[in-house]
Amino acid sequence: MFDIYTIIFLALAIFIFARLRSVLGQRTGRERPPYDPYAPRDAKAPVSRDKVVPLPGRTADAPVRPEIDTAAEGANGSGERWAGIAEAGSPLANGLDAIAKSERDFDVRHFLAGARGAYEMIVTAFAEGDRRTLRNLLARDVFDGFASAIADRESRGETMESRFVSIDKAEVIGAEQKGKSAQITLRFVSQLISVTRNKNGEPIEGGADRVTDVTDIWTFARDVGSRDPNWKLVATEAAA
Repeated sequence: MFDIYTIIFLALAIFIFARLRSVLGQRTGRERPPYDPYAPRDAKAPVSRDKVVPLPGRTADAPVRPEIDTAAEGANGSGERWAGIAEAGSPLANGLDAIAKSERDFDVRHFLAGARGAYEMIVTAFAEGDRRTLRNLLARDVFDGFASAIADRESRGETMESRFVSIDKAEVIGAEQKGKSAQITLRFVSQLISVTRNKNGEPIEGGADRVTDVTDIWTFARDVGSRDPNWKLVATEAAA
């Protein structure tokens, strides 16, 4: 029999998936073959959309842009429509204009809310080895990489625990329409507690009481005009 906490969790999960259904898929051709999300990262390396960002437990010291004002309301014209998100006439505003032209119902603030939920779900699902959730939110090549990393971890008898302290920022830093594919890149700045344990339950990375600052740059894509309204994670990159 379900207890009250299980019922609350299920209700929250259904709510989040309902939001994602309308805001958060297809491959872009820029993904790398399967990768290890835990591969060491050189903080001085140049940004590459093909480079994988380690998920939990990695610190990024990259500067971030000012936090967006999600309360700003769009009006007429791209300058007011993207107020608090993109400057009028900027490449970002032009990219958002192109997406909105192809997808009249596109609402960037609604997208941001869904993307924040997807970000937390993906990081948590990766830690828990929840392939089913990941398959619904990731493009095929990205899923293959995550699944490979999970399998490697399981083969060593390791387990992972991750818990968000906060998601401090979620900002749009890139947007473009490439053929039928709408692509939006976001920078997430969060605080995370993450620990990896060996088969004996001993911590080998991170710590149960250690808060880590994490910066992730993720790109979501969707085939505009498709009957599938979902956006999926198609690429990650290292923050410079």
